[in-house]
Amino acid sequence: MIRALVLLAAGCCALSAGALSFSLVDTTGARHTAEEWRNKKAVVVFFTMTDCPLSNGYVPEMNRIQAEYAKQGVAVYAAHSDPFVKDDAVRKHTAEYGFTFPVLLDAKLMLARAAGATTVPEVAVFSASGELQYLGRIDNRMEDITRRRTVATEHELRDALDAVMAGRAPKVARTRAVGCSINLQGVK
Repeated sequence: MIRALVLLAAGCCALSAGALSFSLVDTTGARHTAEEWRNKKAVVVFFTMTDCPLSNGYVPEMNRIQAEYAKQGVAVYAAHSDPFVKDDAVRKHTAEYGFTFPVLLDAKLMLARAAGATTVPEVAVFSASGELQYLGRIDNRMEDITRRRTVATEHELRDALDAVMAGRAPKVARTRAVGCSINLQGVK
């Protein structure tokens, strides 16, 4: 109920029976809606920007997660979360970095607002019905903006996905993501 009130107050998207409702085009021109989520075990939304080096550094891991979990019934998307970058620049970035899953053009930040995302790279895991299950970092490779581990020792996104796919709530539903801020001000 709180999530529904936050979403309605933000004016970002429609809710019906607790489900998220949106319609966004990806960088190839294909339209995507929450209807695609219905038969999925979980839905992952990576929040990205073209000019965030931390987000760009995670694209290979995002692609690995998509390759592994898509086979298990998980839908994976990226939501471009900088309303001031032109769609053509996002298309070019998507191709240059080799995203292997749809990158949604979300200039109104509907999905970021729905999830409560404030940073890239931040990731949300939704249930098939649009309920937020996890929001936070992909893993602990980035300790803070200037310190990074060579290898991640905690994999919060994978842990959350495994739990949701097993029908359980994630042990940790929220972690602090380190990265570039999403500019939520002035975008309606």
